[in-house]
Amino acid sequence: MTNPFENRSLSLRGPATDMAPVTPSDARDLINVAVALYVETGGAIAFTSVAGHDRIVVVGNNAILPVGVSRVLATGTTATGIHAFVLV
Repeated sequence: MTNPFENRSLSLRGPATDMAPVTPSDARDLINVAVALYVETGGAIAFTSVAGHDRIVVVGNNAILPVGVSRVLATGTTATGIHAFVLV
């Protein structure tokens, strides 16, 4: 099988190289900064952007939030099934 990612540089213009489940935490950053979030069950997402701003947005089911995220906060987050799109 050919791997189209094998000789490719990581880029914000291309697809993420992996997804990781997110456990919201008021104390811990994500292991890898997310280039976007995917949400299975909609609700509020409280997060810290890579710009360092705390935000709360409400999204629907199966939503993609295309913003760089360093932390998903437990306080204020009601959405579930959150996954981080990452470049690793």
